[in-house]
Amino acid sequence: MPNPKRRHSKARTGKRRAHDALRAPQTILCENCQEPRLPHRVCPKCGHYRGREVVRVPTEV
Repeated sequence: MPNPKRRHSKARTGKRRAHDALRAPQTILCENCQEPRLPHRVCPKCGHYRGREVVRVPTEV
């Protein structure tokens, strides 16, 4: 099995890792409560999805 004879330079390593950064998740506003939520997911604040209540969220006392 071939092994590298020399180590890769920092520039070469950095070029390879240029696309490894994590992006912030995309969010949209809920139509019901205007809170940010992930697309194609039920709103964790109000439990609505596509204009109707899908999950009942317990209210805080």
